[in-house]
This record gives sequence, structure tokens and C-alpha cells, in this order.
Amino acid sequence: MTTGNLKVALVTGASRGIGAAIAERLAADGFVVIVNYSTNLEAAEKVAAAISRAGGQAHVVKADVADAKQVAHLFDKVESSFGSPQVLVNSAGIMQLASLAQSDDDLFDRLVSVNLKGSFNTLREAARRMPDGGRIINISTSVIGSRLPTYGVYAATKAAVETMSTILSNELRGRSITVNTVAPGPTATELFLNGKTDQQIEFLSKANPLERLGQPDDIARVVSFLAGPDGGWINGQTLRANGGMI
Repeated sequence: MTTGNLKVALVTGASRGIGAAIAERLAADGFVVIVNYSTNLEAAEKVAAAISRAGGQAHVVKADVADAKQVAHLFDKVESSFGSPQVLVNSAGIMQLASLAQSDDDLFDRLVSVNLKGSFNTLREAARRMPDGGRIINISTSVIGSRLPTYGVYAATKAAVETMSTILSNELRGRSITVNTVAPGPTATELFLNGKTDQQIEFLSKANPLERLGQPDDIARVVSFLAGPDGGWINGQTLRANGGMI
């Protein structure tokens, strides 16, 4: 069981990309990090090993966030070992691109299941179990504002997550729990780079005034701020971490 001043952060989708960078940053900030993954145990263990080498603490726990029972079990397991997490970061997500006309039912259902229902499942558990003073941080996308073609279904799932976030921040009134969303712009992760041509990557890297792609660490720093003492007055907001793209 948890003892003393142990701080616990649960990061979903923490086996790669932005989620992995967030897990490593929160561990450096002094949190015991729960590295959640769905399928790639080897990648999750590499993240945990990197945290351990840097002097932090991390524990790998498998759960498919799209499955409500698995999410409940995930929280049960964390609570039994460490107590309820004081920080939840919803980073688990998938991206599949197609125009609306070419988006089939399977694409729609997959994106809604992981990106939207997955966030709903963890938000529901956190709302029921998180101790007063906790922090909830969801990961969205700046594509909601840039309105790039082929991102319609993906952006729609993230827009719904932003809406749930702001409403939950009001529903948790009186518990000193903040709920915010971080919306990255184009970020150099496998999820983003996969399937894009060099020309597309170059175009997107120049879309903001800083003229570069974001890095996972850029996003992790924003999450660290929201999870830390200096972010305590930010609540019900979406921070567009995109270098000024929109």
C-alpha cells in the first residue's frame, strides 16, 4: 500500500511516443509512474527501464483502455499497490486517416473505441477514485483547429475528449481536482510520421512560426507543468502546444 508522501501518476499509452516522454518526465518530477500499455510489453518495459536507469520508479501494467472492465482492473491494481493515483494522463490513442467519404465503419468504430471511449473509461474511474487535489490531463490534437483534410474522424474523437474534460472540471467542483487538455500540433512520433511522405512532413514542419515539428519532450514539459505545483490554477482549459500553428 501507499505510504507517506508517495506520488503516483498513471499514464495510459505510455509505451511509445508522447506517452513515453510524459512517463519519463513525470518520473523525473518525483512520481511513481504506472506505465500503461495495451499490446507492446517490450516497449513498455523499455520505458520503465529507462526511468529506472535515471533514478526514477516505474511499474508496467497492461490494460486496453477501450475495455471498461480492464480499466477498472487497472485502477484496482494501482490502488492495491500504491493507492489511488494523484495524476492521470490520458495519452493512449490511435490515428487512422481518411476522408469522410472514404472512412468505413471499422475505422470510425476503432477511433471512437480507443480515443473517445478509452478516455471516458479512465475519466470515469478517476472521477470516482482520485483523491482530492488530483490532476487529470487529456491529450487532444491541434488538428481540431487546423481542420486538415483526412483527419475528420480522428479530430472529432479528440474534440469530444476536450468537451468531456471541460464538463468534468465542473463536475469535480469542491474536490480541488483540475482537469485540462493538452493539444499537440505535428509531433515527431511514430504515430505521426507513419505513412507520410517527406513532402508532407516538410510542409507540416513549416506550418508554425518556429518552423519545426514538435518533439515528445515539448509536450511532456506542458504536462509536467499541469501536473506540478505551478499548474494548480489552470483548470478546464485546453493548451495548444503547437509552436503557434493555430
